[in-house]
Amino acid sequence: MVAAFGTVAEVDEDRIPRHEVVERLATATQSDTTGDEAVFLREERVQRGDTVARLLERMGVDDPAALAFLKGDANSQALFRQLSPGRNITARTGARGDLQTLVFPLNGGKDRALVVERQGSRGFTSTEQGLAFETQVVMRTAEIRYSLFGATDAAGIPDTVATQLADIFGGDIDFHRDLRRGDRLAVIYESVNYLGRPVRSGRILAAEFVNNGRAYRAAWFADPAGSEDSSGYYTADGKNIRKAFLRSPLEFSRITSGFSSSRFHPILQKWRAHRGIDYGAPTGTRVKATGTGTVEYAGTQGGYGKVIILRHQGRYTTLYGHLSGFAPGLHKGTRVAQGDVIGFVGATGLASGPHLHYEFRVGDVHQNPLAVALPSAPPLRAEQLPSFRAQTAPRLARLDQIRGFNLAQAD
Repeated sequence: MVAAFGTVAEVDEDRIPRHEVVERLATATQSDTTGDEAVFLREERVQRGDTVARLLERMGVDDPAALAFLKGDANSQALFRQLSPGRNITARTGARGDLQTLVFPLNGGKDRALVVERQGSRGFTSTEQGLAFETQVVMRTAEIRYSLFGATDAAGIPDTVATQLADIFGGDIDFHRDLRRGDRLAVIYESVNYLGRPVRSGRILAAEFVNNGRAYRAAWFADPAGSEDSSGYYTADGKNIRKAFLRSPLEFSRITSGFSSSRFHPILQKWRAHRGIDYGAPTGTRVKATGTGTVEYAGTQGGYGKVIILRHQGRYTTLYGHLSGFAPGLHKGTRVAQGDVIGFVGATGLASGPHLHYEFRVGDVHQNPLAVALPSAPPLRAEQLPSFRAQTAPRLARLDQIRGFNLAQAD
């Protein structure tokens, strides 16, 4: 090892020439900071019991003419009808509290807002406008303690992202029974922001879930050729992460009765085979198609009550029983995609309480949905792999970087 040092001769500071310079600096006047041209931007969240007048007062708006306009303007009535707790509203005011601009997001569209603007001495105008959103890429990790949603809540991951995780890995992990304390997840997803605040979550770009010591990975690939069939989640080597069928038709619930050759029926009061899985869930819980297919039957059928039977590619059929109702427009011959909502949990037919009875059949022979080997969806073609690697390599590299760390980052 070699070390290098540099030295300088000692200098007598008293021999260094000095010159005193006095310069008068201009001071800011009062009008520089509080003049009529000063503008203030304030954002407030609607609280329970708020009125428009109270909300404007909290935002520093002192403008009777503005309040009178809002009360009398037809477009602005949306502000009074949709003043629900939790919604953010933004106001730009002058130094005296005069309203310059008011922005209020609307229910009708994700990217639309009521915009009220002052037009000088001519008063105010109101229009519905598109909002200028920005998209950030967020990276987060979490560890399972009790449940998926408990872990994602603790890590600040939105519920919509947690639901996407369950959908992505639902073919390999049964989120009802397979989760273990200490399981870990890492996720990279889009966050859509307005004025620096998250408005909604976008698509997961890449994710990893370590379940019982086994790691599952997926990255989103959008086919440049525009093929919707090829756009989806794939492993690092281009295999489709999606199975042809989901393990469960419900996002989250509890299994109340498993697949069995002999089970005591609570209503019939006798032993009989139970060739499906019962999922306990509240009435109205959404039921999803576990695979892409066509509605073969939708109606009432004996002990099943209101039931849907889907026929899928090949020899596969699935059945969803005891429903309280069907999705709007669903009927025999309707084409449904994997994950589409087809009905709602109920207690029709021979049911002792609200639950979903789900059956999985191969060649009209009942199979245990939790144990049967599910077929995979087609992998990427060889000519698609270069585009796939170019899109996904940076995201998968980021998963490597954040694995094992509890963090939240945004680009």
